[in-house]
Amino acid sequence: MADALKSTDLRVARLTAFWQTLSPATLSKLAVIYHDQIHFCDPFNDLHGNAHLHALLERMFQRLHEPRFVVREVALQHDGAVLIWDFHYRLRNWRPQHQRYIHGLSHVRFGDDGRVVEHRDYWDAAAQVYAQLPVLGSVLRWLQARLG
Repeated sequence: MADALKSTDLRVARLTAFWQTLSPATLSKLAVIYHDQIHFCDPFNDLHGNAHLHALLERMFQRLHEPRFVVREVALQHDGAVLIWDFHYRLRNWRPQHQRYIHGLSHVRFGDDGRVVEHRDYWDAAAQVYAQLPVLGSVLRWLQARLG
């Protein structure tokens, strides 16, 4: 973790380290970081519970090659934090196999026990995922040019 991201807040330090070292082997640490009844939401998912978040992350590792998060900035609040990140990945069984990334942010809220009780990701799915698809991407780029 970069010096600028080191936090004196143990909750934020654990959360940042978890995402930056995330692998199939570290998924077992999920219950230490996230509350059993976590509410997780991103542009594709809205789920409750540690088991569902664990399953989502397992699917990510099955579908993506070399996924990794790089946390760029952290803003601390008294009961939460905002993490600005880049998510790097390659799609499995997809050509070409060049590295892709998503730039986004996570807003998290901590419970009384220090674990995350709410995690909401914000990122532009249209520009950063759909626009990369061959047919749909060309339609979205055409539409963006017309509306822009």
